[in-house]
Formats: sequence, C-alpha cells, structure tokens
Amino acid sequence: MPPIETTIDSSDESPDSFAKSSLVTAELVSDPVVDAALVPRWKRALASIGRWSLLLILALMTFGFLSSGLSPDPSAIFDEDNAKSAVAQDENVDDIGAEAVAIALNDNPATAIEPVSLRSSESQPPGKANSKKSDSELALVSGKIAEQWRAELDSRGLEAAPMADWLTVCRRLSLALAGTGLSLEEIRSLQRLPEADRVETHRERLLSSERFHHYWAERTARYLVGADEGPFIFYRGRRFRTWLTEQYAKNTRYDELVRMLITAEGVWTDRPEVNFHTVTFDSGDNAPDPIRLAARTTRAFLGVRIDCLQCHDDFLGNVSLGDASWIMSCGADDATIQAASEEDAKYVLREGTQEDFHSLAAFFTAATSEGVQGLKDKRANYEYQYLYADETVPVEPSVPFLRELLPPRPTDQKDDSDEADVEDTAEEVATEEVVAEEPDAAPEFGDLPRYLSDRERLAYWLTHPENKPAARAAVTRVWTLLFGQPPAIETDYGFQVGEVDNLPLDSPPSPMIETLTEAFIESGFDIRKLIRCITDSPAFRVSSRADFDVTEQHELAMAVFPVTHLRSEQVAGAAIQAGRVKTINRDSSFFAQLQQFGNLNDFLKRYGDLGEDEFTQQPVTITQRLVMLNGKLINETASPNPILNASSHIEMFARDDEDVVRTLYLTVLNREPSERELEHFVERLTKESREKNDPPTSRKQEITDLTWILLNSSEFAWNH
Repeated sequence: MPPIETTIDSSDESPDSFAKSSLVTAELVSDPVVDAALVPRWKRALASIGRWSLLLILALMTFGFLSSGLSPDPSAIFDEDNAKSAVAQDENVDDIGAEAVAIALNDNPATAIEPVSLRSSESQPPGKANSKKSDSELALVSGKIAEQWRAELDSRGLEAAPMADWLTVCRRLSLALAGTGLSLEEIRSLQRLPEADRVETHRERLLSSERFHHYWAERTARYLVGADEGPFIFYRGRRFRTWLTEQYAKNTRYDELVRMLITAEGVWTDRPEVNFHTVTFDSGDNAPDPIRLAARTTRAFLGVRIDCLQCHDDFLGNVSLGDASWIMSCGADDATIQAASEEDAKYVLREGTQEDFHSLAAFFTAATSEGVQGLKDKRANYEYQYLYADETVPVEPSVPFLRELLPPRPTDQKDDSDEADVEDTAEEVATEEVVAEEPDAAPEFGDLPRYLSDRERLAYWLTHPENKPAARAAVTRVWTLLFGQPPAIETDYGFQVGEVDNLPLDSPPSPMIETLTEAFIESGFDIRKLIRCITDSPAFRVSSRADFDVTEQHELAMAVFPVTHLRSEQVAGAAIQAGRVKTINRDSSFFAQLQQFGNLNDFLKRYGDLGEDEFTQQPVTITQRLVMLNGKLINETASPNPILNASSHIEMFARDDEDVVRTLYLTVLNREPSERELEHFVERLTKESREKNDPPTSRKQEITDLTWILLNSSEFAWNH
C-alpha cells in the first residue's frame, strides 16, 4: 500500500483548513482517542478534585510526620516493672499535637505529661537482691564521701553553702550527661513525683537514654583520638564514635573498654576500635605511630604527661615517676598505711627519663599494618637513639611504675601448631624469667594465658586493680565531665585546680578522690555506678550561691558548686532544646534531628570549639558574644514560629501573662523567676505597657524579646 500523503492547498491559508488537514493525518497514523467533550464536565471536575485532595492529604501527612515525629506514648512511665501496665492503660490515647503542647505547658502536676519512654540499655535487669546490695554499697560510699567533704571544709575553716534546689541539680545533670538543659516536658514530668525522688529519677532516666550514650561517646572520643578528622581512608571517626556509643549503651566495664582499645586488631571499618591506632597513620607512614600512641595512652589512661621525655630526660623536676607510697596505701586500713610509711625507702619517686617514654612506646610497635588485613599483632621490635648516644639501641617494652604488675615477656614466641617440645622449652624459659625478675611481693600470673602479646601485657597492666593511678585517671575524667573542671590538688604553690590529664604521682589525690577510686575498682569499673557516687555527694548538690563572700578557696574545696562557663556544645545544645517544648532525642522527628544537627555544626563553627582542650577555662571572647547576640541559632529560637518554636507555643497555650513568664523561665533557664523578675516582665506584657512603647509593640514581639533576653543572659551560658 503506497504511503498516504496529505495535500494542503496553498491558496487556503486559513487556520481552519490547516487544522482539518492535520486532524486527518493524525487519525491515520495514531489510535483513535475519546474526545474530552464527550466526558461529562462534572466527572472531570470530580476526578480533578480527587487527585488534588489525595496530593494534599499526602503533603499534610508528610509535614505532620516531619514536624511532630513519631514519639512513643508520652504517658509511659520509666519504671520497667510498671511499664507494661502503663502502656496497656494508655495504648488507645492519641498524641495530638496541640493537645500535647497544651498539657506540657500546664504547670499542674496532676495533668503534666511524662517525657518519652527511655529503654534501659541493660541486657537483663538486675535482681532485687543485687539491687538492694548495690543501693547499700552506694549509701556507704556516699556517707563516707559526705564525711570527708565536711572534714575537708573544717580543716580549712570554710563555711559550706546550702544545698541547691532540685531544678538546679537536674540542670547540672542534664548538661553533664546529655549536653543540654532540661526540656519543659521533662520538668512537667518530674513535678508529678515527690520532690525527694526527682533528682534520682531524672539521673536514672538520663543514664538509660540514648542522649547520654551519644554525648559521652563524643566526649570520650575527644580524649582518645582527638577532635581532628584524622588521616583520610585509614580513619573513620564516625564509626569509632558509634562503637563507643554502643559500649556505653551496653554499660561495658571500663577496664574491658581499655583492653579492647589497646589490643585492637583487624580493619578499621570492620573493627571500629582499631581507629584508636589508625588515627596516627598520617605520622607513622601508613602504620601506627608508637610515639603518639604512647603520649596518648599516658594522658588518657594514666593522667600523666610524659611527652617531654621523648627528646630528653627530665632535668627540671616536672615529671616524677616510680612507685609513690600513696599508691600502695590508697584506701587501705591504718595498719597498712603505717607499714607503707615505714618502708618509704621502697617507694621513692624519681625524675623521668627518655627510657621511660620509649619503653612505653615500644609496646605499640607490636601493632603492624598488613594492608587490606588491617592491624596484626607481632612481637614488638623498637629501636631508638637516645640523646647524646652514638647509635640506636633496642628498647624493651616496659612501664614507668608498678612494674611488678606487668606480666613477664616470653623470650620466645611460638604458634600453637609448633612441636610440643618447643612449647615446653618456651614455658620453662618463661618460668625461669618470672622467678628471676619478679620481686617477692609480685602478684601471681598463674591465671593468665600461656602467652600474652606485648599489647596484651600493657592492657593487663593498665587495667590491673592495684594500678591506682590508672583508676584515679578514670575517676578524674568522670569528675571533670560532671563538674566542668578537674578536682583541686595540693601543690607546692598551694591548693589549686588540677588538670584532667596531668596528675603527677608526687601529688596524692584528695580523700574524696581516693574513696571514689576504691569504689570504682570494687564495683568492677562500672562507670554508671561511679556517676551515681559522684552525683550523690554533697559536693555536686551544694548551691553555687551563699550568704557569705565566696572566694576561690570555697570553690576549690567544693564548699560551693564551682561556676563554670558552658562548653561550646553545651551552649548550642541548651539553646536548641530551649526552642522546643518536647525533649529532642533519637525518637524525635527526622526534621527536628536534622535541624538540630545543622544548627549545632553551624554554631560550633562560628562560636569556636577548643577540641581536646575543652576543659581549659578561657574568658568569653567578643566573637562568642556577637554570635549569641546576632547569630542565626539564637534568633531562630526566639523568633515566632507557631509550628516549631516553644515561645510561640507558650504564647498560644499559656493561661495568662504570668504563666507566660514562668513557663519561659522554666524552658530557657530551668528555674522559676524571682518575684521581681516576674513582676517586671508581666508588666511589659500588658496592653497598656505595650502601647506606651514607641512604636507600640505586640504581645508576640514582647514574648520574642523576652526569649531572646533569657538566651543571651550570663546565667544561661554558665553552669551554676
């Protein structure tokens, strides 16, 4: 069949003729279609309405999910024994956005809601007998610390401030354990409980929450691997922090955590703990740098700085090493202390030498890079040319003090597949070494495996219960995270603030730190129990205000709670939480978490971050004040936003102006306003006062200004 050609008359140039010819061609080359005019108009309108309605419903559902989240039942309680019954009673209750906000803003304890349910990270809840035993042990330790705290003040002739109110103590706990202030939801929940139970309940909720796991994992990663990005490809900081989060969620023992870090093997992506070593690859020629690892180990796990010993001996008396008498008598009875004092000659401190540093670094040459197989453990082989020496010499792995706790090093290293007679020979040689080198008071090593690698020997020494400096360093680190500054120590220059990673052996710890160290060891290196012991002490719960003149000595002796400036991430976390009525956590909406992540990173970039030196007290800079006054985060938190911001929710649902001021103070500063503050700001919110302004202001603008004022107050940026 010949192709059909359409002929168009050129003389007929009318649009109608062209349309008719085009229609004929279309009908010949395409399938017939139904004319739209044949479909009733009302059906087309109905179909269009249906499509747009479905699209609108989907958009509203998406926006509702992003803005409100899918939080668990807000009425669920935290006691696991009653959790099932509480959920069963309220399983049919819907969490409607406006109603939930209105209930949270209500200051009536009978109708206040609970925060989201926080699941316990323990694999199995402890039995009642163990719980009672733990409570009694905690009470004994807390009583002993309280006696020592009072004795310390009496010996210095200092008067103690009164105990702080429960809201202040709860704010300290939130800042220390989660890096944020209290949410209004948490405050209303705690108000339902008896006042005597509020602090302990809030602490246990935090210790079981993912916020605590993530926040302390971030703080731990800072002193373990630093705040830098590390070498590309060979270091995965996010994987390392996630692994630490999992360890805190499982409540891993501290000594087990240290052993996993020191003896890590494998690929850094598959075994995240290996990143503790691979972070030094950039200075170790694609291999762990034993120099940096030795310096990091002493600071993080021993609280001793021996970096200067890398290049020369200590000629200025800045580094004292050896076996101090307080190490042997820490927590002992009077007879043991007397015996130790009579044998002071045995525990003589000495000046540090280059050998102390490099013998410790020699342990880490056992970790070698095997390419795609990651880190593998081999026999340490370390050589170094000391100052004033003519050539390099081999350096045997050793430790700077308490060397009797270090397991012996086998002279020969054989695999399990070797012949039996060779194994027996190696065991005999190792046994002879033990007899020849161990002192009379050395511990028995019969319960250890036949062969320990060099890094395993170091890990065993670091986590030995008799290694008091290592346990003291862990206690000091936890104390510093809770108080915002290290505990004070006695020095040749008087009573002054110590350093979290510089605890000289010639400066014995205070009696409270000694007691906490002993309790930490006896509890099986349980970090949560250590936190409970510290936060139960009067040193943590005392007020920062007093009727007398507060001096530096009062703060050092913990007669008052030390007033410290919040760290950068705490300022940002408190500001972000102050902009929300509900608690921001992992159960919050994706939109809220994404906004928190973006605002936090942007704020830290502008506000400044001290990195590893985050506990160094520095004055507030002009740049930091400008970021608070004009920054994006503070302005967005205070500005009106009826969907997200707490200030707008408070304006909509508060009963009156007085309720607005009270609720804003609770949300931002986590305290009730004083009578003078309440009277002043309530007056500013009245219609008569607003009309006197030039130009007149609205009630919404006054609430925004009040929120901005509270966020920029000095009280907001300080822990007190």
